[in-house]
Amino acid sequence: MAVLTRSEILKLIKNKKLIINPFKPFQVGAGSIDLHLGDVFRVFKKYHGLFRVDDNADYRDITEIIRVEKGDHLLVEPGELVHGVTVENISLSKGISARIEGRSRFARIGLLTHLSSGFMQPGTHGKVVLEIANLSPINLAIYPGTTICQIVIEETKGEGLYKGRFYKQDKP
Repeated sequence: MAVLTRSEILKLIKNKKLIINPFKPFQVGAGSIDLHLGDVFRVFKKYHGLFRVDDNADYRDITEIIRVEKGDHLLVEPGELVHGVTVENISLSKGISARIEGRSRFARIGLLTHLSSGFMQPGTHGKVVLEIANLSPINLAIYPGTTICQIVIEETKGEGLYKGRFYKQDKP
């Protein structure tokens, strides 16, 4: 697998092997594509019981969806984890995959945008769900529309087609 550079990414977009909607060419950097934070979040409910982490675990049992109004922010407290979603819908062809990466400007203040699920399978279609964590000792306000993360595009050896549980996701 090889990481694709700007010129190769733009060729994929032109040939519709990579579809990003909405998209502006300035989002493509030397080797990645910037994505923006959406306004829908999944936050943890106050839960005082024991939550079993096994093959039947369902995150929806202990979380709820909220929407942040235009111009407002979501407060992420120290040690808190929330799930966000990108504005952009991404469609990868069968011959490419992607990896979600944070942005150094936010990592330097303790804000992580993905923790463990950074791989996007070939054939993925949908919004990118972000695992946003505040590792700083202060409250952080995050704003929809912020260029929150980037994806790195890689060519695969062979083709694959993701049709799993989160295919065509549109909310966290």
